[in-house]
Amino acid sequence: MPVLPDFKLETYFSKWEFRARYHMTASDAQSMTMAELLGMATTEKRQAHENLWLGYTETFGGPELRDTIAGLYETMRRADILCFAGAEEGIYIAMHALLDKSDHAIVVTPNYQSSETIPLSICDVSAVALNPEDGWSLDIDAVQAAIRPSTKLISINFPHNPTGKVLERERFDALVEICRRHGIWLFSDEVYRGLTVEGRDILPAAADVYERGLSLGVMSKAYGLPGLRIGWLACRDHEVLSKMERMKHYLSICNSGPSESLAQIALLNAERILERNNKLIASNLVKLKSFFAEFEHLFDWYTPDGGCVGYPRYRGEDGVESFAQDLVEQSGVLLLPASLYRSDLNVTPTDRFRIGFGRANIDEGIAAMRSYLLRNRS
Repeated sequence: MPVLPDFKLETYFSKWEFRARYHMTASDAQSMTMAELLGMATTEKRQAHENLWLGYTETFGGPELRDTIAGLYETMRRADILCFAGAEEGIYIAMHALLDKSDHAIVVTPNYQSSETIPLSICDVSAVALNPEDGWSLDIDAVQAAIRPSTKLISINFPHNPTGKVLERERFDALVEICRRHGIWLFSDEVYRGLTVEGRDILPAAADVYERGLSLGVMSKAYGLPGLRIGWLACRDHEVLSKMERMKHYLSICNSGPSESLAQIALLNAERILERNNKLIASNLVKLKSFFAEFEHLFDWYTPDGGCVGYPRYRGEDGVESFAQDLVEQSGVLLLPASLYRSDLNVTPTDRFRIGFGRANIDEGIAAMRSYLLRNRS
């Protein structure tokens, strides 16, 4: 197997995530304590968690958890769900289960690096860029033009990391129809599904609307529970799910029993958690809009469609890479500069940075950024 390149974003986080005083680029929603989560459980579920047997779990995931996950979708059932140790394992296994060296895949850029580098380690890959001049939307004609006889899979991510784009429904439907016409798998990273901005529509899950759709979900992003390390794929094709399950035997084997128990408690309270996180997002966006309006000579801000991250432009003469480095070193404010979203497949913007707005207490980070800018960029 080819050696994968360094994961630039995660390497950057390894250096700064727990050293920076103000984590202003977090891609997950506000988390909670164990006590807060258990406080949402029924007496029965809490007792079951406290008396949990700490042995191996089923490779597919616990039956009750899979039932609960299936309930998040319109048409899924327990048999359509395969659980993983986080979303990253799901991406890795799905790409290896669906692709071989004679295939061709299409991804969108900018992207979370593994969405590109994992398929690229297996087969030929083409990229279609999201267009910032078109609200970061996806050109469906460009996707169609990129398809070859060997195209096996198209990989998308909406709400998108890092731009927060949610594809327009008519374009999403057109993409599904293209995949159906050509018999192409549609891998849909939906880890931010449920986080909305200004009441905008939520796309249907790919697995619900397309027989060759795979919907990736995780506890980390929309639910703000990355410490549980529970992800899943929803898919109607049980042969593919079985192949992925057998590949999982070489990786995590099975998930943590306590994590599965806690994930089920959270998902049984999904509406409550998402409502809390969406209220926080709405409040934080008001604060960010005000901040960027104050420094409109330095930034081009836009309001994302969904999720809890955005990708504004930095207009300073020093460039976004120098700005982000100086900001974290001088003021302890962590942002992700555009170089961490660079693609090897096509040109990606070089003047952007990712900022997060899903966590509580961003006021201190905004204040630190304001002080830095008034001191250095006035």
